[in-house]
Amino acid sequence: MKLLPLGVQHFDKLIQDNCVYVDKTQLIHQLTTTGQIYFLSRPRRFGKSLLVSTLKHLFQGNKILFKDLWIEDKWDWSKTHPIIHLSFAVLDFVEDNLAAAISERLHKIAGELGVVLTKKTYKSQFEELIELLYKKSKQQVVILIDEYDKPIVQYLEYDTMGQAEKNQKILKNFYSALKDAGAMIRFLFITGVSKFSKVSLFSDLNHMTDLTMRATYAALTGYTQAELTHYFDDYLKRAVAVTEMPYEQLLAEMHAWYDGYSWDGKTWVYNPFGTLQFLSEPEFRNYWFESGTPTFLIHQMKRHGQFQLENIWVEDGFLEKYDLDNVAIIPLLFQTGYLTVKEKNKYPVRYRLDFPNKEVRESMYRFILDELAPNPLRTNTGMTVEDLKFAFETNNLVRVRAIITSVLADLPHDTFKDGSEGLYHGVIHILFQYLGATLQSEVHSSIGRADTVVQTPTHVYIFEFKIKESADAALRQIVRNRYADKYRASNKPILAIGVKFNPQNRSIESWRTKKL
Repeated sequence: MKLLPLGVQHFDKLIQDNCVYVDKTQLIHQLTTTGQIYFLSRPRRFGKSLLVSTLKHLFQGNKILFKDLWIEDKWDWSKTHPIIHLSFAVLDFVEDNLAAAISERLHKIAGELGVVLTKKTYKSQFEELIELLYKKSKQQVVILIDEYDKPIVQYLEYDTMGQAEKNQKILKNFYSALKDAGAMIRFLFITGVSKFSKVSLFSDLNHMTDLTMRATYAALTGYTQAELTHYFDDYLKRAVAVTEMPYEQLLAEMHAWYDGYSWDGKTWVYNPFGTLQFLSEPEFRNYWFESGTPTFLIHQMKRHGQFQLENIWVEDGFLEKYDLDNVAIIPLLFQTGYLTVKEKNKYPVRYRLDFPNKEVRESMYRFILDELAPNPLRTNTGMTVEDLKFAFETNNLVRVRAIITSVLADLPHDTFKDGSEGLYHGVIHILFQYLGATLQSEVHSSIGRADTVVQTPTHVYIFEFKIKESADAALRQIVRNRYADKYRASNKPILAIGVKFNPQNRSIESWRTKKL
């Protein structure tokens, strides 16, 4: 049985160590024979570096590594190219030394390929390196740039944004070296997590093709369902034995936990990191989410008051709004893999975004709640939510109120300096969304919207939250706007609940109920 490629990002090591390789070479062949300059954005730990490494060995003509793969008899192995492989993920830079780090790396590549750089600046050295390799080999150069955006995204916290802007200018100058080098370039491939400032950074690359949302290459990274069952059959059988689940049930659970990523709304892929971790030790856990905490994203949500993360429709082009002066949280959540395309409307082009799967959904809500309302005594946020769910299912509103009160009490004292309802409502929204499929939040009626609606097998609860107005005013709003009308066909008891928060005490000041 072949080994699982856990943490293996180098194609040669993967093949030589007899690891499972999910053959993407048919797509790679199409990519390398139909175009020249490409950009691909994918979330972290989604196979970008392995893809770049595969391209490197392909253009180096290392045929032996591609034995028995689709591309083996379809590539001209006699023709090789000099390769500039630059990974910003491993570049040794801190704060103000990005330019020096790039220069050092270019000198190292030059030395490895037998040329000497004489220019003084990193931009001129990049231009010189391309020209020297082209003249020496008499072949066009292949340029592979991995994690191009790390020098920017590493400094996106509010107090380090200035460094991100400095690095952006350095990178723009660096990539401008490619403007007049087109005739010397056989293939240029750039990857990153985000598309921050893509337009300005690569403004001189007029013919760059962005593969991010292209349906043709939707499965270029990640595993499709067919690839999972074909390449990992032995490990799936082992997982069946370990979990004591029937095969079909195991696949259904894996689909719920680790599948669900899409960039076209039609092609779905598994997160390779989470999938491999599960197959290694079959236990359903949030492997990918735990591998990188999205603290910066939570800070941005708080700044923008953005806590609605499910079923978001966006216009075409919105997902490319990346401006360091005004970070757009929804595009950033999409590019970093916390949201994905669930549906695409063609005319006009619009995308419906949502969490890709159970792992991300549950983990994200738990993380947000712990960040907004930290409590070292709350050892398991999931248990808090389970308690809340049980309280609703047993119609125990006294317990519901107590749980909400305890969460509000955990909010920091200075959270609501402006006295707005946004973050209070955000915390409650996140708490209730975590309940799962039984909840609808911010549900629109014909002339308004309820803050939160909870449906259980026996009851419907309609909530309206207030800070400045009274709980009675909240009840009157529910009645006046006929929030209950759409639920009357259920024949369940419908209960309106008006809640007034007290920001000073971080508590519920008053709570009123009315049967509708």
